[in-house]
Amino acid sequence: MREGGVILYPTDTVWGIGCDATNAEAVAKVFKIKQREDSKALICLVDSADRLQRYVRDVPAVAWDLMELSTTPVTVILDGAVNLAPNLIADDGSVAMRITNEPFSKELCYRFQKALVSTSANISGEPPAQNYCDITPQLLESVDYVCFSRRQEKRPHKPSSIIKLSKDGVIQIIRK
Repeated sequence: MREGGVILYPTDTVWGIGCDATNAEAVAKVFKIKQREDSKALICLVDSADRLQRYVRDVPAVAWDLMELSTTPVTVILDGAVNLAPNLIADDGSVAMRITNEPFSKELCYRFQKALVSTSANISGEPPAQNYCDITPQLLESVDYVCFSRRQEKRPHKPSSIIKLSKDGVIQIIRK
């Protein structure tokens, strides 16, 4: 990933396509692999609150409350994105961020020391890969590396909830 590579990896939700969230060329590869318009945002995954604050100017208190109190993974869309690939930041300056607590993805983020793109492992419009066995051969062949962790797992997983928090205090549920 340090050289712009794209990976497939298990996350705290479904399997994900990932790359260095600060590398615009790598982010462009992810959009191409997913066959997704670059106007549709991607999620970033981080390992800690400290790391999250490197990529968002001012994280509102309600965001911390949502992430701390949620019993399932929650992604928050926050205004004031910084230090990320420009093609990852929405036109309104926001970015979707999630702090992972799942052991493998948390360690991956910690060791990489940067935010990772974390978009579902599927072609845009198709169902996300809940488990490794759900990933299509086309996707497996289109990335630079496939992680070995949790390949044998076969249990239901679902994408995170997504909540948009605007600076003006508006809270919008994007995905439950």
